[in-house]
Amino acid sequence: MDLSRELIGSSAAIREVEREIQCAARTDAKVLITGESGVGKEVVARLVHANSRRAQGRLVTMNCAGVPDTLLESELFGHMRGSFTDAHRDKRGWLELAHGGTVFMDEVGEMSLRMQAILLRFLESGEIQPIGAERVGAVVDVRVIAATNRDLFNSMAVKTFREDLYYRMNVIHVAVPSLRERREDIPVLLNYFLRTHSQHHRVETPIVSDDTMTRLMGYAWPGNVRQLKNVSERLIVRSRSGVITPDQLPREISAQWVDPASTSTATTRRKPDALFERMIPGGESFWSVVYEPFMARDLTREELRVIIRRGLEHARGSYKALVQSFNLDEKDYKRFLNFLRKYDCHMPFQRFRALPVRPTSDRRVSSSL
Repeated sequence: MDLSRELIGSSAAIREVEREIQCAARTDAKVLITGESGVGKEVVARLVHANSRRAQGRLVTMNCAGVPDTLLESELFGHMRGSFTDAHRDKRGWLELAHGGTVFMDEVGEMSLRMQAILLRFLESGEIQPIGAERVGAVVDVRVIAATNRDLFNSMAVKTFREDLYYRMNVIHVAVPSLRERREDIPVLLNYFLRTHSQHHRVETPIVSDDTMTRLMGYAWPGNVRQLKNVSERLIVRSRSGVITPDQLPREISAQWVDPASTSTATTRRKPDALFERMIPGGESFWSVVYEPFMARDLTREELRVIIRRGLEHARGSYKALVQSFNLDEKDYKRFLNFLRKYDCHMPFQRFRALPVRPTSDRRVSSSL
């Protein structure tokens, strides 16, 4: 199967996703798919399955969000009659039914710690023990693909997600970019959805005016591809003239669209020194001043390194003092270090110990470890 005909878009970001899908499809290794809500994580999972040797097997999809432990455990592993209220008969779980195929577990980051431990045991052994059974019922051959919109590094730092489960699942990692990270794909996606909805509603596909496309390209798309798909159908239903004009756009887009040119200018002006000054001596938090724009791709890794380097100079190599300088709580220390290590921005502290402290108006920072 030609993956380029399945993933819509021509951006470098979507091409990278295709390469990861091809890599995952060649093996039976576990896959972790991350990305914001609405980016198409399930589409990626389906493509991995469809292009793998398990394509003839079953693909079972489960959403782990908001499901009570007992129900989720029953759905995954099955149960024996009488094991709990309303268990009137034996039931086989999805993992057993998917033998020889793939199970896609969406929103795995929402699982309780108890269910994480149960899932980890299955990933290590492949053994199925239904609720109420006294012994292992079967050993199954199932590939597990998991997905989440959570930052699991942060979840591990606050002990809401198990590190051993993370490393067990994260053999192949596919990071699906947000729509605002691949704006050049918006016209292609929009035209595809407009044609699809036009056929469904049996109307002629309208033309999108240049002004309309400018606004669509500048909008932030918090709901990502899913939101674009829904907006496309709304435009089809409301279109009367055959041309989609700006006044037909939903209110949230008309009121909040961002001019790409102005966004680019604002990003250019956001220098590391200016961000550093907002924290020291400005008193703002690292999470809002640096972390958020970095995760939104408005700040480069090199710019992040410049900020951390200057912070270490200020704190004379003490990461504990750096956390204090960046206006973080002491409990954020581990999360902060995990973030730096994840993005290769953690620097050896020794070389900063002998440096003179840069003059600032902030006198609150201790030089102690």
